[in-house]
Amino acid sequence: MRLAVLVCWAAMAVARAETNLERGKRVVDQAITALGGDTFLHMQDRVESGRAFSFYREKLNGLSIARIYTRYLIRPEPPTAGFLGVREREAFGKREDSAVLFLEGEGYDVTFRGARPLSEEVLQRFKESTLRNVFYILRQRLGEPGLILESRGSDVVENQPVDIVDITDIDNRTVTVYFNQITHLPARQVTYRRDPKTKDRVEEVTRFSKFRDVNGVQWPFDIQRERDGEKIYQMFSDKVEINQGLTDNLFTLPSNIKILGKPK
Repeated sequence: MRLAVLVCWAAMAVARAETNLERGKRVVDQAITALGGDTFLHMQDRVESGRAFSFYREKLNGLSIARIYTRYLIRPEPPTAGFLGVREREAFGKREDSAVLFLEGEGYDVTFRGARPLSEEVLQRFKESTLRNVFYILRQRLGEPGLILESRGSDVVENQPVDIVDITDIDNRTVTVYFNQITHLPARQVTYRRDPKTKDRVEEVTRFSKFRDVNGVQWPFDIQRERDGEKIYQMFSDKVEINQGLTDNLFTLPSNIKILGKPK
């Protein structure tokens, strides 16, 4: 604990000569280097395999063997604000006989019965979660018009000395990221948004830990998410692979699959 405080004070002394924007950019640049530099920035796809837990009111509500396939799309140059440049397939079970597909502007819940289009609420939640994810921001969103990186200084949070940066986009989405001062890796992020039904403000906290080297990229093998102080999700990865040459076939529906009606 004493070492953490000393590191924090040393970083604060260095930071006095910088503006908040300069320091925010420096912290983010350090994080990109720690994550793998050019290898991280040019990561084409990723496969995370492990166990996914869902919780309701802090109690375990579901457990699945999960494999999450992610493929990054080429972003426009110059960058376009709010561009959603990713495809994702979340497959469940040992045989992956059920899956959820998130594509550009559409998505499907796929089972042996067929493919059911996802509701607009689920699609919007995926879009917002992706655009607010610090790893997606660092990989895909830097350089967007109106994107601001602003330092909020240093602190000791959850026994870690951290540099705190607010990342705000042109649509006023703000993600507060806590970067470990020793490793420079993201340890925690906090963001707020409105519940689409109640319009209440919702706080979402995500923690990242157990980073391991994956072919030159540092990736968290333990991801935990909370909503308004209650744990709702956790993913323990047993294996993570990058640049596996994932093709469009993995993210498109078979031509003969039955399309079911949208949920009401």
